[in-house]
Amino acid sequence: MFVWSKRLVAALIGLFILTLGIFLLNTAPGSMSDLTMYMTGWMAINYLGLIVWVFVWMIDQARMRGKNVWIWLVPFVLVPLPTLMLFVLFLQRRIRPLKTG
Repeated sequence: MFVWSKRLVAALIGLFILTLGIFLLNTAPGSMSDLTMYMTGWMAINYLGLIVWVFVWMIDQARMRGKNVWIWLVPFVLVPLPTLMLFVLFLQRRIRPLKTG
């Protein structure tokens, strides 16, 4: 993949660990609602990480095919799964050969 670099991966993992640490420090032990807050935070961190990972994959795929991926950013943030499916279908379109003559 063209987009992933060791610095990017290290930064994303560091950000993940930092946000996880913030959620762990903000949860007070002893009540049921705190566990719910912890789980909500954990799911949010994982969901956002997955969204970033998939969008970086989309950047990589678009770059290999010479397409612009940035027009897909807003729809992807609003509705990730349908946008990802449409993006994959868009990339799989047949390229029509140019007619000469």
